[in-house]
Amino acid sequence: MHDDVAEAVLRVLRGPGRAPQRLLLTGWFSFRDGEATAGDVLAQQHMSAALTGAGIRHETAWSPGFRPGELSLETADPRAYDTLLFVCGPVHGPQVAALHGRFGCCRRLAAGVSVVDPADPAVTGFDVIVARDGTAGPARRDLAADAPAGPLPPVAGVVLSHGQGEYRTRRRHAEVNERIAGWLAGKDCARVPADSRLATGDWRLCATAEQFLSLVARLDVVVTTRLHGLVLGLRTGTPVIAVDPVAGGAKVSAQARALRWPALVAADALAPDILDHWWEWALSGAGRTAAACHSMS
Repeated sequence: MHDDVAEAVLRVLRGPGRAPQRLLLTGWFSFRDGEATAGDVLAQQHMSAALTGAGIRHETAWSPGFRPGELSLETADPRAYDTLLFVCGPVHGPQVAALHGRFGCCRRLAAGVSVVDPADPAVTGFDVIVARDGTAGPARRDLAADAPAGPLPPVAGVVLSHGQGEYRTRRRHAEVNERIAGWLAGKDCARVPADSRLATGDWRLCATAEQFLSLVARLDVVVTTRLHGLVLGLRTGTPVIAVDPVAGGAKVSAQARALRWPALVAADALAPDILDHWWEWALSGAGRTAAACHSMS
């Protein structure tokens, strides 16, 4: 097996010449108009851990759109660094090429990257490239494959209703959905939009009721404003936080009472602390046990 990307980079950094005194770690997650993918961020975590273990002082430049307030390429002073390390993704295009001009005073390395065009100025500007693919050498494992990661958070299915015009002036759907979305954005969880609508010609939707049940059964919690989000979540034994989007309560509240399900929030009482309370309960042993009592095997 070919050597590890991080190990190869550390050998270069420890090689002949002056060892790096201060390194700036960058990637596509650093560009203001780039994007931060899960793989890119895990690659950053892998390389950062390796640099820390080797005693190499470093900082990471983040896109201000992804991590506002942290060090960015715009606020980083090139004169403060002697080494720039670019990790993950393809090395091509004007954004990467611009790094060579801005950080021309630094030794520049790329690690765990794909080389699409060896003649691209984005490629030729690096002093050293430890590629994952695209060169004459064998492919290397991507940095994200072995990156350190924390505990996996819960997966929350989000089943929201946007219609129900029959409730007329009592409808609070838009306001309730917006507040749920804002609250969920602050929770450490993987959010999965789940639509109970079925369709045979749209791959984004389930085609059968059984497919929807299969999806819901694999979630840790369901947050819903739909009656069937509540009913089918509990049918699979998945804890549900039900929010009635109709002022004064309507069919969601009635069904929660019929099922004797306690995690119900009224539209007029919707607040982050109430949602937090039911979130903690739903993910607790008590919540899972209560949901399991409703499941059909």
